[in-house]
Amino acid sequence: MRTRYDFASDNTAGLCQEALTALATANAGHHASYGDDEYTVRSADLIREIFETDCDVYFVFNGTAANSLALASMCHSYHSVVCHETSHIETDECGAPEFFSNGTKILLTSGPDGKLDCESIERMILRRTDIHYPKPRVVSLTQPTELGSLYTVDEIRSVAAMARFHGLRVHMDGARFPNALAALGTSPADLTWRAGVDVLCLGGIKTGISLSEAVIFFDREISEEFAYRCKQAGQLASKMRFSSAPWAACLRDGIWLRHAENANRSARLLAEKLDTVPGVKILRPVAANAVFASLAPEVDARLKKAGWKYYQFIGNSARFMCSWQTTEAVIDELVAAAQGV
Repeated sequence: MRTRYDFASDNTAGLCQEALTALATANAGHHASYGDDEYTVRSADLIREIFETDCDVYFVFNGTAANSLALASMCHSYHSVVCHETSHIETDECGAPEFFSNGTKILLTSGPDGKLDCESIERMILRRTDIHYPKPRVVSLTQPTELGSLYTVDEIRSVAAMARFHGLRVHMDGARFPNALAALGTSPADLTWRAGVDVLCLGGIKTGISLSEAVIFFDREISEEFAYRCKQAGQLASKMRFSSAPWAACLRDGIWLRHAENANRSARLLAEKLDTVPGVKILRPVAANAVFASLAPEVDARLKKAGWKYYQFIGNSARFMCSWQTTEAVIDELVAAAQGV
């Protein structure tokens, strides 16, 4: 039996051809190390151009480092971060945000569809204001959320206004930000700093880029000495060009958004076809590249017997992730297995 990881995660897909070509190009000759090379400069400048602002850009190896170091730069050890109870920084970072900030506390709130709302944020901020309680300092949003939903520009703007009113900053976990951008059809600037986001952890790995995520500081005061955090945390690549070169190749001419749109379109198609299978119920509207479904025991058994891997997710749903690499042919294979064909 062949094990199939096609829908287990968008991390299981390979590198896109643009990223591979960029790596081969960067491999020629000798170049400056630790980020002083032309590829890193070019990629950072292109991010500034795309986001239409003079931001600070750093490349790190993964999303855990991006989120944790970004939050550590926004907090002291006696501060706290307000986030949704399903957010990645709470459920999947192994305590890294607390570790790298020397003890910053994560404060959990709820909200429909995995999204924070202003009322829940304010309740948490005002829950206690005495010196015995960790002082709220940051509101963290996940875009798209862990449940596959999206924050609109207006929703981000409202959350940011609430945060500002209480003196808090706004962090965005954007591991799948390109998918949100492609789905909403707005500009990167409108979906981030113009709406009030201070720091964005921009995902590249899930969009076909190699081992690299970008930490973007729209408020450059927050990034003071961030390079030292990266070095201390083992996130300063000596051959940085191999982390950064694929970014310029994929950001140019909207390639990253085309890859993200393929993932989103594939998810919509997968949901549509799975919904015709007896024993399958699609649980959530498909907003980006995730499909959440309830599987009858016999459907789950058929898929597992055929070797398909997928996550048992929040609420015991089955989560299927589509990627830049997903094709209609592989969708049809999964659906046929679910039908027992």
